[in-house]
Amino acid sequence: MQGTLVEFRDIHKRFGPLIVLDGVSLSVRREESIVIIGASGSGKSVMLKHIVGLLRPDRGEVWFDGVRVDTLPERELMRIRRRCGFLFQMGALFDSLTVAENIAFPLVEHTHKPADEIAEIVAQKLAMVGLPGIQKKMPAELSGGQRKRVALARAIALDPELILYDEPTTGLDPIRSDVINELILKLQRELKVTSVVVTHDMNSAFKIASRIVMLHEGRLIIDGSPEMIRNSDNPIVRRFVLGEADERELAALNNA
Repeated sequence: MQGTLVEFRDIHKRFGPLIVLDGVSLSVRREESIVIIGASGSGKSVMLKHIVGLLRPDRGEVWFDGVRVDTLPERELMRIRRRCGFLFQMGALFDSLTVAENIAFPLVEHTHKPADEIAEIVAQKLAMVGLPGIQKKMPAELSGGQRKRVALARAIALDPELILYDEPTTGLDPIRSDVINELILKLQRELKVTSVVVTHDMNSAFKIASRIVMLHEGRLIIDGSPEMIRNSDNPIVRRFVLGEADERELAALNNA
């Protein structure tokens, strides 16, 4: 791993009265697999959207490979986005397009490659995610796990340096979730990409992360190895890792 690829410098973001990010600073190193955990609504997905300029901070700076991205005009942002793959929470495949057309979409939009070369790339990416030969199928014909894998094939169509995963195992059973985990690790090894993963799934987090950070009330409260997170004595971190309700929530239930 060499140098920093993504950097947040004192990022503040609010939506109306709701403070989502409150002075977040974070560096992501090249070829690192970093997992962001935290309660629903804690700002994890908001962080991902800041990296590719889908959201801009109210205050602070976002950098990608030495370029400040939060001030870039849309045309220059497109050059940054082409270097990133984004796996959306529910896959976000186009229902009216075939599998091949879905994976080819970023290639058609952002390159001038001929149709036969695009078809070859589509076949390569499908083989990489373990789904060879399904180019003509429609998304509705696929299982949830298969749709996620096709969406991942689309995310790597442009050979990105960075892959952003937003809740990649949501809606999947434990076995299908582990297939996605293994794919994340495979892409990490074979493509030498940097991975930023948002998840609530601690089994997934501990398996794929080289480093885990936790967002709580707009701030990063811990940053360390999976082992450090697993053994943390911070009560907020421990409750999240173990999936335990806090005392206030239990009291509210018992007094209802």
